[in-house]
Amino acid sequence: MRVSVSWLREYVDLPADLPTGDLEQALVDLGIEVESAVDLAETVTGQLVVGEVREIEELTGFKKPIRFCRVDVGAANGTGEPQEIVCGARNFAVGDRVVVILPGGVLPGGFAIGARKTYGHNSAGMICSAKELGLGDDHSGIIVLGSDVTAKPGDDARSVVGLDDVVLDLEITPDRGYALSLRGLARELSHAFDVPLRDPALAPAPSGTETPAYPVEVRDTVGCDRFTARLVRGVDPTAPTPSWMAQRLVTAGIRSISLPVDITNYVMLELGQPMHAFDADRIAGPLVVRRAEAGEKLTTLDGVHRVLTADDMVICDDSGPISLAAVMGGETSEVVADTTTVLFEAAHWDPAMVGRTARRHKLFSEAAKRWERGVDPAVALVALERAVRLLTEHGGGTPGTEILDIDHVRPRTPISLPADLPTRRVGVEYPPARVVALLERVGCTVAQGADRLSEDPGAVGVASGAGTALSVTPPTWRPDLTDPADLVEEVVRLDGYDRVPSVLPTAPPGRGLTPRQRRRRAVAVSLAERGYVEVLAHPFVSPELADQLGLPADDARRPAVRLANPLSEEEPLLRTTLLGPLLGILKRNLGRGHRDLALYEIGAVFHPRVGAGSPPAMGVDRRPTDAEFAAADAVVPAQPVHVAAVLAGDLDPTGWWGPGRPAGWADAIEAARDVLDAAGVTGERVEVRAAEHAPWHPGRCAELRVDGAVVGYAGELHPVVAATLELPRRTCAMELDLDALPAAPVTSAPTVSGFPPALIDVALVVDDSVPAEQVRRALEAGAGALLEDVRLFDVYSGAQLGAGRRSLAYKLTFRAPDRTLTVEEAVAARDAAVAVAAERLGATLRGA
Repeated sequence: MRVSVSWLREYVDLPADLPTGDLEQALVDLGIEVESAVDLAETVTGQLVVGEVREIEELTGFKKPIRFCRVDVGAANGTGEPQEIVCGARNFAVGDRVVVILPGGVLPGGFAIGARKTYGHNSAGMICSAKELGLGDDHSGIIVLGSDVTAKPGDDARSVVGLDDVVLDLEITPDRGYALSLRGLARELSHAFDVPLRDPALAPAPSGTETPAYPVEVRDTVGCDRFTARLVRGVDPTAPTPSWMAQRLVTAGIRSISLPVDITNYVMLELGQPMHAFDADRIAGPLVVRRAEAGEKLTTLDGVHRVLTADDMVICDDSGPISLAAVMGGETSEVVADTTTVLFEAAHWDPAMVGRTARRHKLFSEAAKRWERGVDPAVALVALERAVRLLTEHGGGTPGTEILDIDHVRPRTPISLPADLPTRRVGVEYPPARVVALLERVGCTVAQGADRLSEDPGAVGVASGAGTALSVTPPTWRPDLTDPADLVEEVVRLDGYDRVPSVLPTAPPGRGLTPRQRRRRAVAVSLAERGYVEVLAHPFVSPELADQLGLPADDARRPAVRLANPLSEEEPLLRTTLLGPLLGILKRNLGRGHRDLALYEIGAVFHPRVGAGSPPAMGVDRRPTDAEFAAADAVVPAQPVHVAAVLAGDLDPTGWWGPGRPAGWADAIEAARDVLDAAGVTGERVEVRAAEHAPWHPGRCAELRVDGAVVGYAGELHPVVAATLELPRRTCAMELDLDALPAAPVTSAPTVSGFPPALIDVALVVDDSVPAEQVRRALEAGAGALLEDVRLFDVYSGAQLGAGRRSLAYKLTFRAPDRTLTVEEAVAARDAAVAVAAERLGATLRGA
């Protein structure tokens, strides 16, 4: 939210010599984030003057409309002659007064202005738009000064357009919707500087009349618990928005449209009450406020044709929906150039309904932003009166004496607050009287308990207030105050966060990383050392992801946890596998020119507990019981930690030394082996078997087992999956469940032999259906204790071996811990290994 300090001063008596830095710090101390505080006088240097357009010559023959203008800038240019300026804007005419920066000036962003020849004419200076001056985002046209501006050509334009002000750009957190208004910010600053507040919501306003201003029926009093309206007839449709109002709107980032619409935006900024202006002559019959019917259509003010759902609220006339309630009006009833009868509406809508509607239609208007954060239901009539007075003052017309007020607002429920709760929660002494005083400053009504409180709100050393219960009724403008914890936060905030000491707990001795943390770090280091790059993907996925990955309908991973309030309606589910988001990152990097990629991620996946029911309701006023914790845990989805890696392109790069080596399914399996080794799972406990599992290629997929249990899969992606996701052919991937791995045993120091090894190669011929892993295990079992290592180094198949046969060549390393092995001992161990392979798998020595 952007707001000028001069406008704030109308409601709160800030110190006259208040430095900008002190104002910024005061807001930060109150919990309001300040994006920037800009002194506009310092953003534009040089001569910025008022000019009056004397002549306009339309230039033709160019791709866009260009105008050659002569502008009277008085004596500012030193000659008194009209300034020649080329301009592309078309929203001004001869006789209009505009804002001109002369050569030598510098606009925000360091944009220097000079004199040059362009489009065949000399141009000295620039006629400025609001965006070019840093006053807003509107670049559709230049600033045209209103008739109420008294400045003459050549006068300094800074004060005219508000460049003599300080503008605050604030980031308002979702729980402080009241601060999205001048009224709310002024209230906060009155607390910070202990100065009087002139609350604009306290202005007198007439109440509703027996005869309504317009016939309205509210059918859903939950979605709309208050609806007020009033008519103004005989409005001058040509009346312009006063320059001071347009200037404040532009500073706030809102484009000036027409006087009635600008007034609704101005009142929204001032009081925090979003409003809407209807052209009453374009409404057919009485208004009905109701839920939309599924499939109903409405064209909103932005020109978009929207299909409504039953959760949307609409305002209808006899023709159907004419406004998407609380979000944006419709085209059929909007104020147009010849509107003379204006119906102002100020209502109060359900925040949850507005938030869902805005996200469903991707329509985050300024009104919706305020409604979903909460709006004061008591200010509707004041806002209505303010809008009517502004319109009749600047646009003429006669206000109707009839006022509609349909009020179903429920009174706020008092909150029971132990007086000593802030002290107990925060660890700072807050006397009960101080708690009462701070809550009353917020606007709460506090009914004290039986215990007598100190008369001095700042007194220290009084009783802690234990046993004193305060009944606190929050004000109507603070819908975020709903339980004792919220009140405690307000006490701490207004008393000063700086009073809360920063005390670090003493770290207990003898504790480091947990075994789970050590395993996760070891896996990450192992993959990084082998050239994989870690990425972090969003855990949100689309419902179509399972189809894209080729998961069958009965796959256990197909059910997924659906978020109640997703960041994107297109991705409302939590991932059940790391591969979907990880492959999306792979695709994005490939699309940006990266050809050879090896990526990995370690993160949680989410498996729903089908039939677990709903979690119990737990408040924040006390610690949940063990039973409540257990009931909540039974509903929380299982969240095992997985590790996944994907490869595409060359694993070994091409260079002057020769061609590279493309990544293949074996590399994915090797990455999985490396992970298991880093996790402390020894090789003899790991078994690799051929498998069929989506989304891997049926003939190039392996399942990895640890102690007989499947812990993951690795291999080449199915060609259909690669094509669907627009990935290269032969893209490979692996995914393991780290939480399914057994705990790493205590590792004893290995015995290192100083004697030389005996190296023997053996080639065995087996059926091509026999996995190489089973052959390796058979060799290990037969070789006995002298075998130190066995490694596959060659695979061969050919006509001389026969159909369905292949040769597997292994390098066997034998070593004794206490002596040098003789040839006879090494050969005997080899023969024993071959014998077991022959017995178990029918293997024969190649060439035998």
